[in-house]
Amino acid sequence: MPLVNSKYLDNINSPEDLKKLKELELIDLCKEIRQFIIDIVSCTPGHFAASLGVVELTVALHYALNTPYDKIIWDVGHQAYVHKILTGRKDQLKTIRQFGGISGYPTPSESEYDAFGVGHSSTSISAALGMAVADHLDKNKRQVVAVIGDGSMTAGQAFEGMNNAGIQKTNLLVILNDNNIAIDQSVGAFKEYLTDIATSRTYNKAKDEVWRILGKVKWGHDARHIIQKIDNGIKSVILRQSNLFEALGFRYFGPVDGHDVIYLSKIIEDLKKIPGPKLLHVKTVKGKGFSIAESHPTTYHAPGKFNKTTGEIIEEENLSSKPPLFQDVFGETLVELAEMNPQIVAVTPAMATGCSMTFMMEKFPKRTFDVGIAEQHAVTFSAGLAMQGKMPFCNIYSSFMQRSYDQVIHDVALQNLNVVLCLDRAGVVGNDGPTHHGTFDLAYFRCIPNLTISSPMNESELRNLMYTAQKGKGPFIIRYPKGRGVLTDWKTPFEETPVGKGRKLSDGNDVAILSIGPLGNMIQRVVSKAKEQGINIAHYDMRFLKPLDEELLKDAIKSSHILFSVEDGTISGGLGSAIAEYLTSNDFPNKLVRIGFPDEFIEHGNIIQLYHKFNITIDSILNQIHTHLPKK
Repeated sequence: MPLVNSKYLDNINSPEDLKKLKELELIDLCKEIRQFIIDIVSCTPGHFAASLGVVELTVALHYALNTPYDKIIWDVGHQAYVHKILTGRKDQLKTIRQFGGISGYPTPSESEYDAFGVGHSSTSISAALGMAVADHLDKNKRQVVAVIGDGSMTAGQAFEGMNNAGIQKTNLLVILNDNNIAIDQSVGAFKEYLTDIATSRTYNKAKDEVWRILGKVKWGHDARHIIQKIDNGIKSVILRQSNLFEALGFRYFGPVDGHDVIYLSKIIEDLKKIPGPKLLHVKTVKGKGFSIAESHPTTYHAPGKFNKTTGEIIEEENLSSKPPLFQDVFGETLVELAEMNPQIVAVTPAMATGCSMTFMMEKFPKRTFDVGIAEQHAVTFSAGLAMQGKMPFCNIYSSFMQRSYDQVIHDVALQNLNVVLCLDRAGVVGNDGPTHHGTFDLAYFRCIPNLTISSPMNESELRNLMYTAQKGKGPFIIRYPKGRGVLTDWKTPFEETPVGKGRKLSDGNDVAILSIGPLGNMIQRVVSKAKEQGINIAHYDMRFLKPLDEELLKDAIKSSHILFSVEDGTISGGLGSAIAEYLTSNDFPNKLVRIGFPDEFIEHGNIIQLYHKFNITIDSILNQIHTHLPKK
């Protein structure tokens, strides 16, 4: 369908179409792309501000490079909407992150232009280097480009990749998209370092003069010699900080205006002719072209539906009468506990807003630490705090906790330290898809000694588990889902929860259901509906995967020959597996039916759609109960 007020974008279905435009026409094309993204994402919620910030950069890359032969690897992928528009998916953008639609991230199975599958930060340089080295071995002449944000650059893997790339001498171009923000504002010494580079008037004045001179020189050996000797020499003398990239073996260029599409396309074309690893420092504005997103980039990172004219976010109706978000319960409870316990400190790897640790930051700024995108560091940093008597609450999204698995084992569990690991976004998270679902944590943590693994059924249980954990119970994991709970009156008085003890919520002798976490609320409705059909169900909220409440499990075994386990994680290795192991080890003959997610990566779609697809609903669970009950 033709686009409104589109002179150029209607005719762009591939980078080859893009190359037919004249350089000056790229400016108007960028305006059309920006408006197209605003029109689509205002109605189809997705990652908004990041894509607006790289419109010119993306157009310049596809204009100057020969994609898909040349490879572009986008770090994380929040900013890849423009890339999808230019590579044949413009008409599908209205389905992005929707069930059955295109992914919100680059996915090789979706397009040959998506050079590498991404979703977690800081992987682009390593992946691009691997491709560049493979091309070198095969004597290919392609250009490989990694586009990485300043926030993602703080992670150890980014520096590991650069350190290795500097000695490989392969044809790798790293573009540092510096907008001073990830989801929240960038933090740390590296952020200050980039600011020093970008604001050095002396260096930038000298740099501009260098490029003016180079513009008069024919490209070839002499130009490369000038770039290497003059530009690097100026940086070394005037701006000592630039030695960081040069010390890692990269030729550094920039900073340059990331919203000058003509200049960007020219410099990318020029850099293709320079061999070896290069880094182009590009300054951009997250949310560029949509004023309220420029002013509030964190809010408009993924704002949901909004008014494309005013920018007003369209909120759900009657929020005051709805239960709170689990993340807000965590954030407010943490402040309450910190007021009671002066040893409590808080740690987050660049997710302060997402996990509501902002409440703690406002109340206790000196006891709250945003360490940037550095999950491994966050865990070991927490271990160091605990070693000195502090009580750290380290909040990391479940899927991102995978990145610090060794640190949990070696630095926390092995030393049996009092670290509370709060796993937000556990279970399926919806439209972000397989890179963000938190379905593996129960399974991958259950095998580690010394860990306590818990999951609250509701907000009150979350409060009590946090209260229990801060009393010093050793390594303590609390996992909870994205979204709202079930209680409007959730600020209940604190009660200590006996570690490793669940609770029996209903009696019955036809079927016994053992659940963990918030799915227990669904099982409560299953119990009520089954009773109307003459089926009596014993329901057990296990609370803890480890240690497993064996007394409660024995009660379930006695109550019914048919057991069901229900969990919002993979059934391979989780609660169902733990129960199966117990039955086998003790020669119990009970039948066990495991309900959860299968041994596969779960696609994107909203949480309700995914529960329906995998038969985790009231009706589907009732049907499974009827299937396994003896025929009367």
